[in-house]
Amino acid sequence: MRIAYLINTYPGPYITYIRREIRAMEALGVSTFRYALRSGRRSSADPEDETEERITKYILQSSALELLKCSVKTMLLKPAAARRAIRDALRIGLRSDRGILRNLMYLVEAMVLASWCRRDNIQHVHAHFGTNSAAIAMLAKHFSGIPYSFTLHGADEFEKAELLSLDMKLERAAFAVCVCSFGRSQLMRRSHPDQWHKIRIVHCGVDHLFLDSPVRPPLDTARLVCVGRFDAWKGQLVLIGAARRLRDAGIRCEIVLVGDGPFRKSIDHAIRRDGLEGVITVIGLASVARVKEEILAARCLVLPSFYEGLPAVIMEAMAVGRPVISTYVGGIPELVESGATGWLVPAGDELALSAAMRAALSTSVDQLAAMGAAGRLRVLERHDSIKEATELKQLFQKQEDPVAPDFAPSSTARAVSREVHH
Repeated sequence: MRIAYLINTYPGPYITYIRREIRAMEALGVSTFRYALRSGRRSSADPEDETEERITKYILQSSALELLKCSVKTMLLKPAAARRAIRDALRIGLRSDRGILRNLMYLVEAMVLASWCRRDNIQHVHAHFGTNSAAIAMLAKHFSGIPYSFTLHGADEFEKAELLSLDMKLERAAFAVCVCSFGRSQLMRRSHPDQWHKIRIVHCGVDHLFLDSPVRPPLDTARLVCVGRFDAWKGQLVLIGAARRLRDAGIRCEIVLVGDGPFRKSIDHAIRRDGLEGVITVIGLASVARVKEEILAARCLVLPSFYEGLPAVIMEAMAVGRPVISTYVGGIPELVESGATGWLVPAGDELALSAAMRAALSTSVDQLAAMGAAGRLRVLERHDSIKEATELKQLFQKQEDPVAPDFAPSSTARAVSREVHH
């Protein structure tokens, strides 16, 4: 099979799971082509991203002449397809917060994508995220006839489901992938019941750097680690407040923050304001190998998110035998079981978070190791990158048979659809 992956920004920090998925596909014998709009490597600390950048083709790096040639040629040779694509671009543009003009610009990018897909004999296009990459894949289908699918990861995609026209993108797609049951429920909530049979769950895979390494028992340390983008979703400011409570209670705690993002100044300010410079260390972006070592050096991972799909770093921490402190949001409770593989608290609750951190710091190393072992077993069962890539490969292969039974709407879905229509 010849599959094209389309991502808005690739490679880059926080999306190493896409790189793992592509490489797992290649390990399974699938010929993969990496297409993206732009590169995010310069904001990445991972040397593997340099390799990925070299083998990725970038639509927005095309010359003005190539863009013009693709557009004129496509409009002249496929006028009916162009009319349908313009109609779809206008529909999503009217609903979008980015406006009609931006979505009409996606038409040009879609024409380039269609041209590249024909040149490379692509059989299927898979986009990551339901944003502009899924829109471009949808529009390109008009010009190339090549089916597409997309993976939704959650949080902001579901918040903006109507603005992103996720229902329309699902309707036009061969199928859509969600990384957890919570994500599937959110796409079901935002789409028509007769499309639900297209929504499949394929978990993100964990890098074998985490899965294959010997398990190291937790150290008897007061260190906790938080890994994630510094933004409104991840809740690092709540973590700083919880750390202040522990410090004021005389409880020794050391926290390492790994990441960067728009909330960096706010986080630095909060640390200085609360006098926590000796408690919290910010190390910035880090490679996958460095992230692994930071997790192993900690007693457990803390991720106080307000809203999530299913964060890859939780899988990584559990894969190396570390318990997790997190929140009852998104798909996190599907993986973290409070009292068994970690601790879950209400999102935004500084007091509850500090209590969970206090419990983790007072739990014996033997008990932490037992929790870590239970978490590792769960990750091995659900998040092996080759197993999950095999699931996705099978979905791609079914597109060769457009009437494959697995993609026929169930009787329940048809019945619900009739009720909705009537």
